[in-house]
Amino acid sequence: MKNKNINELSFETSLKKLEEIVEQLESGNIDLEKSVELYEKGIELKNICEDKLKKVELQIKKIKVKNNKITKEDFD
Repeated sequence: MKNKNINELSFETSLKKLEEIVEQLESGNIDLEKSVELYEKGIELKNICEDKLKKVELQIKKIKVKNNKITKEDFD
């Protein structure tokens, strides 16, 4: 998260960083202040991942086959 704005990270990168934070927190090898800092970054990354998933969900099209024709509908 040093060179890029956290909001510019891809979903995959954000998720990987979130997983790394969870591992660090679960290890119990970090002090309280660092734990709080990591927790705050984790919440921010979680929110970013959720937002990206919502945006993708809105873009998904449902594909239907009716009378041998393929049609697309907006995701419900």
